[in-house]
Formats: sequence, structure tokens, C-alpha cells
Amino acid sequence: MPSLASSVPAPAMSGGSTRFQRSKTESNIVTIDVGGQMFQTTKQTLALAGPDSLLSELAGSDPSQLAHRFIDRDPELFSVLLSLLRTGNLPSKAKSFDLRDLISESEFYGVESFLVNSLSNPSQFDAFNLEKSRILELNGRDLPSTIAAAPSGSLHVVHGSKITSFDWSLRKKSTILTQFPAIDSLLEISPRIVAAGATDFPGLQILELQKGAVRASLNWENATKSASTVQAIGSSGDHLFTSFESSRRNSNCIMVYDQQSLRPVTEIAHFEIYGAEIESAVPATKLRWVPGVNLLMASGSHRGPLGMTGNIRLWDVRSGSAVWEVKERADCFSDVTFSDRLSAIFKVGVDSGEVSYMDLRSLGTESSWVCLGEGKRSASGKKEGLGCRIEGHGSQVFCSRGGDIELWSEVAVMGSSSDRSENGLQGRVFRKNLVGRAKDMGGAKITSLAFGNKMFVTRKDLQFVEVWESTVSR
Repeated sequence: MPSLASSVPAPAMSGGSTRFQRSKTESNIVTIDVGGQMFQTTKQTLALAGPDSLLSELAGSDPSQLAHRFIDRDPELFSVLLSLLRTGNLPSKAKSFDLRDLISESEFYGVESFLVNSLSNPSQFDAFNLEKSRILELNGRDLPSTIAAAPSGSLHVVHGSKITSFDWSLRKKSTILTQFPAIDSLLEISPRIVAAGATDFPGLQILELQKGAVRASLNWENATKSASTVQAIGSSGDHLFTSFESSRRNSNCIMVYDQQSLRPVTEIAHFEIYGAEIESAVPATKLRWVPGVNLLMASGSHRGPLGMTGNIRLWDVRSGSAVWEVKERADCFSDVTFSDRLSAIFKVGVDSGEVSYMDLRSLGTESSWVCLGEGKRSASGKKEGLGCRIEGHGSQVFCSRGGDIELWSEVAVMGSSSDRSENGLQGRVFRKNLVGRAKDMGGAKITSLAFGNKMFVTRKDLQFVEVWESTVSR
């Protein structure tokens, strides 16, 4: 007796399967008429836009009606956004469109988050092709004192007691008036929430930008029960770090809060100052989370009778202990940063103005700075690095020099055994370039740098923020 499989004619089985597959495929295809141009895609692609998107509604509509669905919008812009949905990246032809037009269309279709994520991609930031593209004017007479940028490109600017916020497309969203006469530290927690503090006024305030309201006020109760001012703010994503100093300036600490609930988690780096111990108890004026080693970098400097002194410490937040530290006296730093990609801490010396680094992979009790310049000290005693700012972004380090910005990048790692240092690591070579075109260079002294998918710059006595973009993102 023949088997059941052999009793079914092969052509019938094959034809039936083909008809079934064709029917299934056709029912999954969505045809949309945008401005008179027909587009075809799949329900799965449209569903990626999310449940609140117009495109997601099309994916769930009756297929028999979709062929007649007409959207009276620009088909060229729609093709860019459809390509963004398919690949997660903007196509090269997007550069020929004005960004504001793409923003407007993305808002209409409900895919703005895709556009934001694409523009936040590190590949959209080319440090070697940065150009000054525009300036952001501020209301009032107060000069910008500090700025905070997000990876998406949104920006918050402090000027006087006000905070002006710009969205990721740099459209002005809001200006709020805070309870602080001046603000020295600012950190974005979310697009609608920031943390703000001042060195001369007590408390860390969590502010809701849309309402201009104080969501929470955080304080540190020190041993003398005096008010505590904020010296620096940092974040790891899960935790919020705040460097507090008592108003009497005789004690300080770093408080760790849960970033969601804002409840205190632990207290680290608690120092009480007694006479000569002041040099070892300088409060942290810069906090940076180092993801590669899961440590918090805290740095601070102090001007005393013997000149500038300071320290840099790496803290294990879980144990509350400092796993490494260096005390600075000779050519103490004007500013400090780190690069996770380069696995190094960088400083700019306050006396020499030179940029130096320490390799994070070889930190120890005998760690020393490697100078990237000529290592010359000023013969006149002038502090060449005073006021210089240094920030790491991606695989580059940016250092302000008066009105110019230096760009340091690693260009080679020599592999010969003769180039290996005593700790076994290969020698490292860094190259310096100046940022921007000739017409963009110079100007008033730079007072702050911030990075998202763009570079933001403020200058002394100028009432605006410069926006620097790479040709890739534009």
C-alpha cells in the first residue's frame, strides 16, 4: 500500500504551498501613497515605529483599505524616515535636507525618537570636521555660567538664576527662574529633570523644567549641623553623586543617591578638616563616572599659602573606599578629565599649561604623569594653564587654550619590545590638532565645553552659546 505522502500528487502539493506563501506575503505588504508617490513596506517595519505612531496605525489597518490610503506630505522626506525605520540609521541622502524639515516630519509620523537616536550615534560626531554652525542667544543680561548637554544634543544653559533649555533640535523649550541667585553645577537627569547646585548657597535641587518647580531638595547633614553647599554633581545612570561642603568649609563628603527615587544610598569621601590636614581634605569640584572600571573619579584643587594643591581619587562606590589617588603639588591641574575609550586620565597643568595623562590600566602607587607636550615650565612664573578646560568625548580629548581648542587623539601604538614601558604596556603616541576652520578659531577666552552629538562652547563676557557640528551630522 502506498504511503500517505506518495498518494498526494506532488504538483498539487507544490502549487498549494506556493499559493499559500504568496497569499501570506501579499497580506503582509503595506502600500502607502505619500504625496502621489507609492511606497511599499511590511507591517513589521511600520510596527517598529511604536504603538502611538501614525505608521503603526497603518500596520494594523485593513490591508484592503491601505492601497487607497493617501497622506498629503512630502514623499522625499517620508522616504528618508522609512529608510531610518528599516535600518536604524539615516541614509546618506538625508544630508541634502534641512534638519528642521526632518524634525517636523518625524513629529508628524510619530518617529521622532528614531531620529533622535540616529543623530545621537557616535558615528555622527566627527571631531576632525567640527565647524561653528550657529549661536544660541539667551534672554536677559546674565552671562552663561555653566552648561549641560545630553547625548541626543539637547542643551541646558545657566545664566544668572535662570536655566534656559533647548531640545535636541536646538529649539528653545523653556526658561525657568530658580531659587538660586547663581548656579555653579548642573546635570541633566532626564529631558525634563535637572539637578542644580551652587557653591555659595545650600542644597541640591531637583528641578522640573516644564513647570519650573522644585521636585526635591537634597541636603547633607554634617557634624556641625551647618548648611551644606554643592561643589559638583555626577551620575552613573543608576546613581546620582553630589559633592557637598559645609558652609563653614571644615568638612565635606560625596553623597550617593538612587537616581530614580532620590533616596540616599551611601556616603563616601567624608573628610573633617583640622589645621594642616586641609590639603588632604580638598572637596571634589569635579565628579565623573568611569564605566570601564566602574569607579567614580573625584578631583579637587585648593589655592593656599604654598600655592596650588589638589588630589584625584578613584572611588569604589560599593565599598566606599578609594582604590587609587594622587596628590598634586608640582604643576597642579587646572582641570581633569578621563577617556573611557582611551583608558586614561588627562589633566592640564596650571603652571605649564601642558596636557598629561595616566594610563588607567597601569595605575599604582608609583604612577606618574606622561606629558604630551614639551614639558616646559613657564620661566616668568606665569600660570599658563590657569582657566584652561579639558574634556574627553569618544576617543578624543579637547583642551581649551585661550580662545582656541586643542584636539588630542591617539594615532599609534608601537609594537616593538623596545617601546614597552616597565609595566608591560606598549608606548602610546598622541597627536595634537586645532579644532575648526581658520575663520572659526580664536576669539574670547573659552569658559566651558560640553558635548552631545555636537560641541557647545561658552566664552568670557559673551552672552550666547556657540554650537559646533561636524559635516557628518549636518
